[in-house]
Amino acid sequence: MPVVLRDGGLRYFFYSNEGAPSEAPHVHVRGGGRDAKIWLEPEIAIEDSYGFNSRELSNILRVVMQNRDLILKAWHEHLGNGRPL
Repeated sequence: MPVVLRDGGLRYFFYSNEGAPSEAPHVHVRGGGRDAKIWLEPEIAIEDSYGFNSRELSNILRVVMQNRDLILKAWHEHLGNGRPL
């Protein structure tokens, strides 16, 4: 479970075994007993959320938008498909 970044007490990470067939790039966000899954492609969007309020989700989306390239790079490097950005 590689953690890509931490912000505001939240961990932004992905799992090494993201299903078969592989899902589109996304990041999981967790902290304080709350969870969210955010798609990175084809556009940034909330897939699922438990416990975050709308203000917190807006902040999470902002952080993901600001760090999208970093998160995608880590996703592709870790999962080994070598796809360039």
